Amino acid sequence: MSVQAFRLVCALGRDQLPTGSQIECLECCGHDLYLGTTDCCIHHLLLVEEHSDELTGSSISHQVDQPNASFTTTQQKQRQLGLKKPVCEVRAASALGRLLVLCDNTITLLCSDSLEPVPGAKIRGALSFTINENPVSGDPFSVEVCLISSKRRTVQIFSVGQERAQLIREVATPEQPCALAADGHYLCLALSSRYITFNYNTGHSQDLFPYPSEQKRPIIKRISRQEFLLAGPGGLGMFATVAGISQHAPVRWSENVIGAAVSFPYVLALDEEFITVHSMLDQQKKQTLPFKEGLILQDFEGRVIVATATGVYILIPLPLEKQIRDLLSNQRVEEALILAKGARRNIPKEKFQVMYRRIQQQAGFIQFAQLQFLEAKELFRSSHLDIRELISLYPLLLPSTSAFIRTHPPLHEYADLNQLTRGDQEKVAKCKSFLMSYLSEIRSTEVANGFHEEVDTALLKLYAEADHESLLDLLVSDNACHVAESAAWLEKHKKYFALGLLYHHNKQDSEALQIWMRIVNGDLEDKTRSDLFEYIVDFLTFSTDAQLVQQYTDWVLQKSEQIGVKVFTKRSTEQLQTMFSPDNVIALLSKYPTALRIYLEYLVLERKIQKEKYHTHLAVLYLDEILRFKSGTLAESSKLEDLRNKLQNLLRQSDLYRVLMLIDRIKGTDLYLERAILHGKLEEHDQALDILVHQLKDFAAAESYCVWKSGGKDTIYRQRLFQLLLSAYLKPASPDNALLVAAVDLLNNHPAEFDAASVLPLLPENWSVQLLSPFLAGTMREHVHAVRMSKVALGLARAENLIYKHEKVKMKEKPVILSEKKFCHICRNPFKEPTFVRHPSGHIVHTHCATNHHINSSVSGHLPNPGKRT
Repeated sequence: MSVQAFRLVCALGRDQLPTGSQIECLECCGHDLYLGTTDCCIHHLLLVEEHSDELTGSSISHQVDQPNASFTTTQQKQRQLGLKKPVCEVRAASALGRLLVLCDNTITLLCSDSLEPVPGAKIRGALSFTINENPVSGDPFSVEVCLISSKRRTVQIFSVGQERAQLIREVATPEQPCALAADGHYLCLALSSRYITFNYNTGHSQDLFPYPSEQKRPIIKRISRQEFLLAGPGGLGMFATVAGISQHAPVRWSENVIGAAVSFPYVLALDEEFITVHSMLDQQKKQTLPFKEGLILQDFEGRVIVATATGVYILIPLPLEKQIRDLLSNQRVEEALILAKGARRNIPKEKFQVMYRRIQQQAGFIQFAQLQFLEAKELFRSSHLDIRELISLYPLLLPSTSAFIRTHPPLHEYADLNQLTRGDQEKVAKCKSFLMSYLSEIRSTEVANGFHEEVDTALLKLYAEADHESLLDLLVSDNACHVAESAAWLEKHKKYFALGLLYHHNKQDSEALQIWMRIVNGDLEDKTRSDLFEYIVDFLTFSTDAQLVQQYTDWVLQKSEQIGVKVFTKRSTEQLQTMFSPDNVIALLSKYPTALRIYLEYLVLERKIQKEKYHTHLAVLYLDEILRFKSGTLAESSKLEDLRNKLQNLLRQSDLYRVLMLIDRIKGTDLYLERAILHGKLEEHDQALDILVHQLKDFAAAESYCVWKSGGKDTIYRQRLFQLLLSAYLKPASPDNALLVAAVDLLNNHPAEFDAASVLPLLPENWSVQLLSPFLAGTMREHVHAVRMSKVALGLARAENLIYKHEKVKMKEKPVILSEKKFCHICRNPFKEPTFVRHPSGHIVHTHCATNHHINSSVSGHLPNPGKRT
């Protein structure tokens, strides 16, 4: 489908020319139209543009299109040049008020108003000429004319003023040119079969490309600084710079092109039957206008004129905005964007930005309707689309509190998504998926343009409806969701856990906990989190609202004491000191023994709080629970064993609990090992060992007791403790083989823990040396080792003493001379008495200075080196 880029309007009809006159050339300068005819006559006409009252509204820039225009011509002057040959070329020099007319190889200078010839201002021997629109002289009172001379292979450059023409340069060319255009020092020439550019200042020439010699005539058109449009081979319109490169792709036109013109962003070409319009932006043919018998196609200061031998027509460009609107209405998005971007050079910057953004937005909705989501997204982002325009297509997504009203005139023709997709649910799903993706990308960027509530609320609704995993991520991030509408939407789609997160984000923690508790209790069904109870516990753990925590602690502990107590045990130390003191927490947990025990373990074993009441309380809790297990019918031996181990470890490691009270509570029970540990805490080792040996008959526990109690004590204490255990084994009057075996094992396994001299008399006389050989060997080895170590220590001490004596002898070898010229190294005063102190470094100081210096050094932490003696 073509673009309506130009409208052809007749400006001069056949009946307005004298009979027999035919147009050969023309020139237009403002409202002045000059015609050169075949009967060697120049006609001056006034070209008047008229407008109708019919206006066409524009939906792109909020401005109206230009009115429909028409043209009329009024005859002003005409002049017969007195020759019998046609006028070949007419060019106006408006700054000079002159016309340059080529007829019979002669350029005549005429007054542009009266058409009177300027006496003596003629240039002879010209085959063709052009005016240099980028002259090098810079003289405002002259124009630079470049002509093809009738002399062989010559181009002449003239400076033409109001009264005369002066030759300033004559340039030789490789061949005789047949067409030319000029720009500065550069000439673009058509030779017999090729185009070249030629710098007449430097003499450098650049071949461009050939053209078929059978072509009617070459075409050279200057279109911008140092750039030309040429009729190339194969029906191509070629763009070329003076350097021989092309900055635009060629356009394909007819092989029989008669003339060409440029009206940005279009190139127009005239052949025998048509005027074709091609885009310089994408090189595509945009419009074709039937036009037969055309002879001339030229552009004059932005106005494109086409002529036959008997008529003049003007190609009026339609406003670019209307062209773009037509392209968009035909869903030709790429062409519309290219055309809009190309219009930048002809539109003020501010106006262009407004227009181009709107075009991008319209194009984006066209792409969106075609499900071309990637293209639509880029257009929406680059055009800074008000995101509410897009959200408003989706029913119920915008909050009811939003004051959004769609742009007028509208950017698209759709009421909502259902109309756009015609009820196709698959397309609806794709559109929703696109909006989810797009909103998630822009919600934290400037594209959201301050409409965070609309964006986040719409995103929440889409996530909830699609059961999307990102719903929770949205709610735990910083969001601006409308609370009331979002809550209703989440309830509608049974997203109760997410509803709790919404309440929490909006500082409604109590409402959040109520929702989550109902899920855990089974009143509401939501399988988002299988560990929701643990989540609630963590939520309360990190909450700084003490009243809220106390309000829901009972519910948590009733569900699980082991998990619920983490509300207090996982808190920071700072919070426990300020919000939840241990005493208050213990009072709160008093109804929950398991939770209380775990909390006391946390205080005593983890936080290492050194308070007697916590240690005693924990020990009592252990003891009560052990006794409850023993008195009941519960047969959970593993739990009982675990509790006894915990109690025993506490009794061994802690020194803060009330020992006597615990002994009283244990009396009458079979907790012998615990009672032994308690007696040990009171240093009642006889009773403790008696319980372990004679009541429990646990010899390994008895040995462990000795190791435990003697840890960190001196050798005498350890020997006494192990000897007490040996005595306990040997004490019974009636022989007990098990005790005798335990005694032998104790001696043989711990020979270093006994003083052999005091132990041997206690042993029965009937024990053989072979039975006690490990003990005797170990004792002798320990004794020998002790003797040897003492000798080594003695030897080392003697060696050190010898070193000191040697140092002292060396010091005595050097005499110290004391005279009036000697000064104290510390106070710098002379010596008044013969007493002094000499440092190992050789410095001599007063005795009192040395003493003070030594004291000060010691106080400041700089102690003297023990290896250096005075």
